[in-house]
Amino acid sequence: MNSATKDLENDHVHILRLTDVMEKITQSVSPPLSDLETVVYLIKNFADGYHHAKEERIFFPGIASKGFSPQQGPVAVMLSEHIQGRNYVKKMEDNIELYKNGDRSALEQIFNNMIGYVTLLRNHITKENNILFRMADKVLSEEDHTSLLMEYTTVVPKTLQGGGLNEYISDIELLNNNYH
Repeated sequence: MNSATKDLENDHVHILRLTDVMEKITQSVSPPLSDLETVVYLIKNFADGYHHAKEERIFFPGIASKGFSPQQGPVAVMLSEHIQGRNYVKKMEDNIELYKNGDRSALEQIFNNMIGYVTLLRNHITKENNILFRMADKVLSEEDHTSLLMEYTTVVPKTLQGGGLNEYISDIELLNNNYH
């Protein structure tokens, strides 16, 4: 049976792949500006705009009814970390703009924020997969999982070419192919 938690874990596989690519980018001397912009696009639209939207709008409220408070405990930690991630992305965006306008020193700040994001997300995903989702699985019925999965379909991926989740996955792989 596919479950609400398994669906989120499947997204995590691709988000972790993106963090691997980001790490490779930070080890390059002068990555193309388009690659830096693609990373921000993928984080904002896939990791945050799609995956975190499913968690924040559907999954977390769904498990709140089972006693998981958004003000304390694991859900509160996850929400706080989503905000931290958005802050890293905002700093990446700001520094990409400086880099685009000729400030070569901004690349170091882009890389610092990428590494901060990578570290945060890897730890975040480990906590979700191994702690929060396992706790949720203990209290969610099969009907709860089915209902949450149905609600997830209301979160539509916003992609450039309308290819949905497969487009994000393809974009991550295309980006990865630039860094061996």
